[in-house]
Amino acid sequence: MPLVIALTGGIGSGKSSVAAILGELGAAVIDTDEIAHRLTAAGEPGARAIGERFGPDYLRADGALDRDRMRELVFSDPAAKQKLEAILHPMIRAAVNAAVKDAHAPYVVIVVPLLIETGAYRDLAQRTLVVDCSEAQQITRVMRRSGLTTDAVRAIMANQVSRAARLAHADDLVRNEADVVALRAGVVALHCKYLELAKNSIDPDQTRKSR
Repeated sequence: MPLVIALTGGIGSGKSSVAAILGELGAAVIDTDEIAHRLTAAGEPGARAIGERFGPDYLRADGALDRDRMRELVFSDPAAKQKLEAILHPMIRAAVNAAVKDAHAPYVVIVVPLLIETGAYRDLAQRTLVVDCSEAQQITRVMRRSGLTTDAVRAIMANQVSRAARLAHADDLVRNEADVVALRAGVVALHCKYLELAKNSIDPDQTRKSR
């Protein structure tokens, strides 16, 4: 199995930007959010299962998941969140496992926004990469990107682990508090590190010894 890196970070931290750069540099990038979107598109297994479990009101007219309505439900109802996760998580994990198996790259990056919160993929990945920025920057970026209010962004952040808790789990760290040039420089340095680890590592657990 190739060297596997789990990439995570709070909302608005820049996970997608870091993953995109790593992909450009030659990593195989597997985005769990993208997989979830595919599974909940019209006619796909995830959308059908959600319709059966939650009712047709949580699907759009075309049969795809109504994301806004489902988001409102799971934020206010922990039991509903657990039911949704019970449907989607096994499907997403199966897709990730298949993608890792099929990867032809020096190393694999799995993007998992709620890696720390769920504990998912910690058994599959040898290292955890955290993308970090200040909470103020998170809020500004998400408001600009999604048009959400400050309170709405803070509500999302409240459902994620704290910045300190996330940093405590990091084997590797990318700070995304400056410009794109600085971000890319940091990611390139990590890419070189991962190439070396992938080349020299025989036992995946040995990769953690470089911390």
